[in-house]
Amino acid sequence: MSDKSHVSLEQHVCLVCGAAFDTGNLLLDRRLRASMEHHTKTGWGLCPEHQKMADDGFVALVECDPQRSGAQAGGRMKPEQAYRTGRLAHLRRAVFAQVFNAPIADQQACVFVEPGVIEQLEAMVAPAH
Repeated sequence: MSDKSHVSLEQHVCLVCGAAFDTGNLLLDRRLRASMEHHTKTGWGLCPEHQKMADDGFVALVECDPQRSGAQAGGRMKPEQAYRTGRLAHLRRAVFAQVFNAPIADQQACVFVEPGVIEQLEAMVAPAH
C-alpha cells in the first residue's frame, strides 16, 4: 500500500534554523489522487521560536559557508542556496543598524553572514562577571 495520500499537512522551513514546522494548513489534491506525502513543504517562514524573536525586535544573523552555498546574484543569497553552519546570533534592530552601518527593512527577519562575523560580534561584547 502506498504512503501517498490526497491530503497533506503543510509545512514551511524556517529561514533561520532550517527546521520544518507545521503551518496548520491542510493541502488537498483536487483530483483526489494519492500524490502527496504526509507532510509537504511549500515555502519559507519562521518557526514559532524565531518568529517570537523577530516580533520582539531582533534580527537573526545566520552564519553560512560561502564555499558550500550556492551562487549569489548581486550579493544576495536565496534561502535554498544557503549552507547554514548552525551558528546563530540575534541583534536588536537598532544595534544591527549601528554595528553594520546599514538599515534593515522592518519585515526582514534574518541576514546571512560569512564565518567570522559572529565571533567578531562576540569579541565586541564585554564578558559579564
